[in-house]
Amino acid sequence: MDEENFRLLLKGIAQLTAAQREKLHQALSAPAQTSSVTSVIDGQPVEQVICPHCACEKVKLWGSANGLRRFRCTNCRRTFNSLTGTALARLRYKERWLDHTDALADTKTIRKTAEVLDVAVSTAFRWRHRFLAARRANKPGSMTGIVETDETYFRRSYKGSRQWSNPQEGEPEPPRKRRKRGKPTGHRGTPLAEQVPVLIIRDRQQTTGDAILPDTGAKTIAQHLIPLLGKDVVLCTDASKAYGVVAREAGIHHEPVNVANGERVRADVFHIQNVNAYDSRLKRWMTGFQGVATKYLASYLAWRRTLEAFGDAIQPAALLQSCHR
Repeated sequence: MDEENFRLLLKGIAQLTAAQREKLHQALSAPAQTSSVTSVIDGQPVEQVICPHCACEKVKLWGSANGLRRFRCTNCRRTFNSLTGTALARLRYKERWLDHTDALADTKTIRKTAEVLDVAVSTAFRWRHRFLAARRANKPGSMTGIVETDETYFRRSYKGSRQWSNPQEGEPEPPRKRRKRGKPTGHRGTPLAEQVPVLIIRDRQQTTGDAILPDTGAKTIAQHLIPLLGKDVVLCTDASKAYGVVAREAGIHHEPVNVANGERVRADVFHIQNVNAYDSRLKRWMTGFQGVATKYLASYLAWRRTLEAFGDAIQPAALLQSCHR
């Protein structure tokens, strides 16, 4: 509806009777939103449904429950719905899921999301990580052309840990003394033990992958990098020796750029500026959360990948569909 027609609609509301107002309220209430969510989740034809228990492709409709179709597998005879086996299984308040994906698209804080959805803060927190669980596993299978890669670092965080505030019997001792987030460590710079390396891989088609690394050795990097690279790619990195070792093992063409010596671009095409720009956007975006616990870092990396993949045209319905698969 265009803006002029919307203004006319608003003017007409003043002329409605009490009974008409009640009907309008019912039309704008939750069931319509629930119907929209159901159409997103349950829109797959029966012929394309696969049993989540045994992966059999022969299933048939078996009634409905809680607003969703149920199916029965002809092989294992078990019943299921479109959410069975997904991260969103057994979550309630489906009528608010589109609003939640809208909050993810806008990068709202947990407390702001809880306020908008009228749910508890703990519910908003749980929903965030359940919705992002599918996105964590949705990583690119391969990359083509010129592929840039570099590592970036995040400060190790135990935000929310109860090892200090409420230690339980039998739990391991905290890895370090408790301190306020952001407080200096007492060392010059941030010690390597306090940093988490993250490998970022990005090709010129804007396909992005990432991996949290236990260390930055060639063997560790190779485990995450080589499966993404075809034999015809050109790998652009900084001058780190580890990448040279990885490229030789994979048998791919390697173009190292010595950034430390001021080199930025070679032959007008070989550089790592795209991946470095992504790192900058990622770091700047992360600062809005006032620190991210390391155990949840993978979810936030997936969140940023999703926002980059959808771009400015991100739609809550499309995001919901990608989160429940």
